Amino acid sequence: MNNTLQTMQNSWQPIAPLVSVPYTEADYKDRLALLNDLIDEVAENEQHPLASLLDIVGMVVSDYEQNHHPVPTSTPQNVLAYLMSEHQLKQSDLPEIGSQGVVSEILHGKRQLNTRQIQALSQRFGVSANVFFQDATHPHLASAWVS
Repeated sequence: MNNTLQTMQNSWQPIAPLVSVPYTEADYKDRLALLNDLIDEVAENEQHPLASLLDIVGMVVSDYEQNHHPVPTSTPQNVLAYLMSEHQLKQSDLPEIGSQGVVSEILHGKRQLNTRQIQALSQRFGVSANVFFQDATHPHLASAWVS
């Protein structure tokens, strides 16, 4: 074994359990906790000595989530209903969509959101317009949609 590999092996042993690929839910939770700690420490400082570790752990956690925690889909109506509930809004509180009757028809699937309405809702709630399309992300994960 050459000197570089020997040095890497000696350095790797103490940190391997912390950053290796998670294969169990417990491993995943450990990596997620580490990721959160790294985010708190590194923040936006790309020059921080742990910035590249943050990137690596982020990729490992993301890969695990994509394979083991798939995001269910929802309808635009469910997304709108969820956002209204989270912001404690009534149908009449959304003039950017139209009248209370129009909002009701959208929520009951009798009418679809149009492009103008989607853009207005996206701006109002600070979410990607993509959440209002038929294959949008599940509304219980709305915090992940923030643009």
